[in-house]
Amino acid sequence: MFTHEQHLIETKIKEFCAANDISLAELKWQPIPFSGEWGFATSFFQTAANEVRAGKGTKVPVPQKAQEIAEQVKTRIGSMEGISRIDAVKGYLNLYFSTSAYASRVVNEVLASCRDFGRGTMKNETVMVEYAQPNTHHSFHIGHARNTILGEVLARLVEFAGYKTIRASYPGDLGLGVITVMWMYNKFYKGQEPGGVHERGQWLAKLYVEATALLEKKENETPEQTAQREAYDAERREMYRRWDAGDEVVRELWRETREWSLEELRDVLAMLDVKIDVWFYESELDEPSKVIVDELIAKDIATDERPQGGAVIVKIDEKLGLTKEKYRTNILLRSDGTTLYLTKDLALAKVKFEKYHVDRSIYVVDVRQSMHLQQAFAILKLWGFPQSEKCHHLGYGFVSLPEGAMSARRGRVVLFKDVADEAVKRVLAVESEKSGEVPASEREKIATQIGLGALVYSMLSVDNNKDIVFDINEALSFDGRTGPYIQNAYVRANSILKKSSIDRSTLSTQRSTFNYELTKHEIELIEQISRFPQTVEQAANEYRPLVMAAYAYDLANTFHSFYHAVNVLQTEDEKVRNDRLQLVMAAKQTIENALRLLGIQAPEVM
Repeated sequence: MFTHEQHLIETKIKEFCAANDISLAELKWQPIPFSGEWGFATSFFQTAANEVRAGKGTKVPVPQKAQEIAEQVKTRIGSMEGISRIDAVKGYLNLYFSTSAYASRVVNEVLASCRDFGRGTMKNETVMVEYAQPNTHHSFHIGHARNTILGEVLARLVEFAGYKTIRASYPGDLGLGVITVMWMYNKFYKGQEPGGVHERGQWLAKLYVEATALLEKKENETPEQTAQREAYDAERREMYRRWDAGDEVVRELWRETREWSLEELRDVLAMLDVKIDVWFYESELDEPSKVIVDELIAKDIATDERPQGGAVIVKIDEKLGLTKEKYRTNILLRSDGTTLYLTKDLALAKVKFEKYHVDRSIYVVDVRQSMHLQQAFAILKLWGFPQSEKCHHLGYGFVSLPEGAMSARRGRVVLFKDVADEAVKRVLAVESEKSGEVPASEREKIATQIGLGALVYSMLSVDNNKDIVFDINEALSFDGRTGPYIQNAYVRANSILKKSSIDRSTLSTQRSTFNYELTKHEIELIEQISRFPQTVEQAANEYRPLVMAAYAYDLANTFHSFYHAVNVLQTEDEKVRNDRLQLVMAAKQTIENALRLLGIQAPEVM
């Protein structure tokens, strides 16, 4: 927003330091909270530390040296258009703006940029975010929703911050769990098929529960029951062997039932406005992963202990030259030649880096996989991929129910579609009472926006590293730190603008001046709006969707306070009224931009 002035000042600082043989550290700017005027500042402490360490000049403490540099830089800069004053205080260079100039710059910037307000400059790196990847032959539950929502919001943030972004999904579509469902279907339900997309996916999950009950050993089971259970297990494992051998009958059954799961997944992603760019499948990486094991053995990264009846392993700490245990040793290939998750993750990373030219790879995977992914990143480093330094695991905590942990094996899960339908149903009941003048078709659209907004925000308002006890009543509460509360701020801003007699397109092209004494609530709102671009950068650079979720709530809260305290439309002075209307327009646009980054729609009415 103030990049022009910042660039000019940085140029003068660099010129001064070069002329005086000062080793300038990276300049990091931060806003100065409003205390009668706005501004931003940068510190010279690191530069001073560099000078002292190099033994330049007289020996003085770092704080004193930082202050000396700040004062010299202040003198070098002198006065600048747009800057009301410059101070050198305790090693910091503080630059201030007049209140009216700052306020008008913020509001005019928002109205000129609209949907692009806060967008970062284009970066020269490609980011791939991997998420939305439940195992097939199950149904999409609320835990999967947390993964998908976190991944999508992170993808939106890094994309908006200026990175070329690729959204990727890597569903697990093989393994004994998948075969278990196929065996159950083939054994007892062959030829049957529920009609709807979600019904088919949910039915597969029920088959898994039924199969688990048949295959699990029970207390006090009879010899006949034991024999039956073991026979069932033998049939299941024979089906797995046939799949692995490429048996076309088993493979066709696998493809058909897998598609039922994927249809449900694609429909859920459409509900959440998620558009995956690249689909990877675990089954497609099984054979390629075996090839890379040979490469890692040839490079002396992996050790082949199969001749001694062992496995192919990587002694990660030893290969990295670490004296203390950190990554330990891991297996790449079992003694029978079968791969593991780690093997396939390495193969997938190779595809990401070489085919899609990914510079940063973000894995949205639950916290239980933290060591697994750190081991994968370490092996990628040994393998020679520089991108390994920019691989990041966005871990997230468990989603459990008030009555305890979810369990697919026990059938104790909360399906996302059920929660979403219930959310819309509850909102629609309230909207029908409050919005009788809104057409029924429009009410349903609004209810969907609000219901899904409540559900999405409930997954974002808790730090990703923390567990969530999912309570549908809390998630759908419209009080406090919720999605509907933020949406309502947007609706209130829209309501003020609708009631105004001024044409909004004309108003948006006028330049605000704010040449009057601003109220406390106007100052707070302007300051919150001004923080949006910096918040985008922070959330993207730290890979933390919570940063944007918290900001959206704070912005909405500030606007609600402004809404109650400042009567915009009744302001007598026309110029003040127009400036305030433009401030409302800027707030509305910023709330909309924040909601869009959170994957939440902004309804026009509520």
